[in-house]
Amino acid sequence: MERILIARRLPETVLDAARARFDVTMRDNTAPMGLDEVVDVLQAYDGILPTIGDAFSAEAFRKVPQPRTRLLANFGVGYNHIDVAAAKAAGVAVSNTPGAVTDATADIALTLMLMTCRRAGEGERMVRAGQWEGWHPTQLLGLHMTGKTVGIVGMGRIGKAIARRAHFGFGMEVVFYNRSKVADPGMPARQLDGLHEVMATADVVVLALPATAETRHIIDAKALAAMKPTGYLVNIARGDIMDEAALIAALQEGRIAGAGLDVYEFEPRVPPALIALENVTLLPHMGTSTHEVREAMGMMAVENLVAFFDGKPLPNPV
Repeated sequence: MERILIARRLPETVLDAARARFDVTMRDNTAPMGLDEVVDVLQAYDGILPTIGDAFSAEAFRKVPQPRTRLLANFGVGYNHIDVAAAKAAGVAVSNTPGAVTDATADIALTLMLMTCRRAGEGERMVRAGQWEGWHPTQLLGLHMTGKTVGIVGMGRIGKAIARRAHFGFGMEVVFYNRSKVADPGMPARQLDGLHEVMATADVVVLALPATAETRHIIDAKALAAMKPTGYLVNIARGDIMDEAALIAALQEGRIAGAGLDVYEFEPRVPPALIALENVTLLPHMGTSTHEVREAMGMMAVENLVAFFDGKPLPNPV
């Protein structure tokens, strides 16, 4: 029976499914695995179910060029914590959990859009601090999203799900940037030629790109400078697609109206400068935080493990 490491506690139904087929060790720690721990586990387990932040880097595979591990069944659609090329060069396959996360992540995007545009975070802080003195006509005026333009950066499964909600739920016009041509976005939507054109056109820009070497810091000072001063930015993708220092500067200087963030460049560290800003909504990377979705993600990861060690094709190869 193959030895499997599960990097963080998962729902009991997922653990039961894994234990029915494998010799399972569950790591009893909510922090990501660092380099030294990754080096150890690559030598000790046949398969590993890692997740966000676990440092399966090129350096780890240089230290363990012939690992015992044969599959990294990632828990999550994003896998920027895994150097896939280095893993495959060491004979380690990689899978992920697409599809299961789509709707929940799109829901969080709309949550951040509404909270940020309507200044809901500011309002809640005001009430909790006992500073609300009663309703008046010019208090906490924000952006009315209905009928405005949303710009989606990355029109994959999640980008399309966000666009559907924005268009059919709020009557928003949809423009988008995607590195390849999208033949059928699934709703009325215009693919624009460049990223900066989308940033300049939209009232609300939502980032839904995967994190890769090519997309790191794609949202830099120049991209932010293209936005309207009344524009809002929402990131539900990965933190390192954005130059966080450039975002902070744009917000502090009033060059954009606000931002809603579920992810951070160096999470879980959130810069004090971001925390100090009132025009920012900050969530703790909770895009997939529902019982149903986390269970579905875990079951998908286990299905990849079972298929691989049964000699069948991976359902969700990276």
